[in-house]
Amino acid sequence: MYHTWMRYFTPSPVHQRLGLVCLGVGLQHGTLPAVGPRTLDHHVAIVISSGCGWFRAPDGRRRTVSAPALVWLSPGVAHHYGANPETGWDECFVDFTGPATATYTELGYIEPDRPVVPLADADAARAVVGRIARAARRDNPLLEVETSAAVHELLVALRRARADIAPDGDPVLQSLARDAFKPLSVTEHAARHGMTPAELRTAVRRGAGCSPKDYLLGIRLGRAKELLAATELPVAAVARRVGYDDPAYFSRLFTRRVGMAPVRFREQQGRTVPGGWSQQVPDPEHPPTLTSPGGPAASGSAGGAT
Repeated sequence: MYHTWMRYFTPSPVHQRLGLVCLGVGLQHGTLPAVGPRTLDHHVAIVISSGCGWFRAPDGRRRTVSAPALVWLSPGVAHHYGANPETGWDECFVDFTGPATATYTELGYIEPDRPVVPLADADAARAVVGRIARAARRDNPLLEVETSAAVHELLVALRRARADIAPDGDPVLQSLARDAFKPLSVTEHAARHGMTPAELRTAVRRGAGCSPKDYLLGIRLGRAKELLAATELPVAAVARRVGYDDPAYFSRLFTRRVGMAPVRFREQQGRTVPGGWSQQVPDPEHPPTLTSPGGPAASGSAGGAT
């Protein structure tokens, strides 16, 4: 015996231009019948939160699926899967498509070559699917946009829930982030981790979906933007603080990636105010506030300049 609930949607051409759209959502549990063999023209993410079963790929190999787990169904790829007939399983699924799926695949959030992915926890992903299900009212005027936004959330939740990623993130990425402002080459960063540059590239690509150079550059430029917007430091000083001894090289790099020179960015974004700024992330429940114009800052406000 099994129970099933599902809804399917047909987004309009305008909604398709959002880049990622939800085509359907479902929640099922019990001794579900096997699915396939079949081939679809879109992606499906199936989250198994309890129970076990099997998955057969086009190569004929039969893989065991044990909760918590994610099963990816990729467009144009034949698949065949089912719950264990003795125990059944609890699943929820989301069908989706759109040009943004190519980018998510390149970044490693969607893994066509890895149809069965062990998860550390399925709760966050199920919560997102629950929001899609609640949005699936036929009279919901926001249905297409609301469910589209939730698919983005789902891909992030599934990426974070992968069992091969520590809850606090990849230690290699954490270490790179800590050392991002030191004037070190990728080869030097790799040596600090006892890795070859190729091994470091593989690790960063797997964890962040980009090269070590791009990962470090994103952190450095983000910090540079903060300094340009919130302080009056000269551009040369900003360059040194984010790891570049050559201000001219930093300016060329900043201009190429951001689309404008550092001075121009400061003109557009500058918000220098008395009291400086803080690197502490504000508590959403107690955002930075001022009790009155020019008055003392409230408890949640930013600290002194760093």
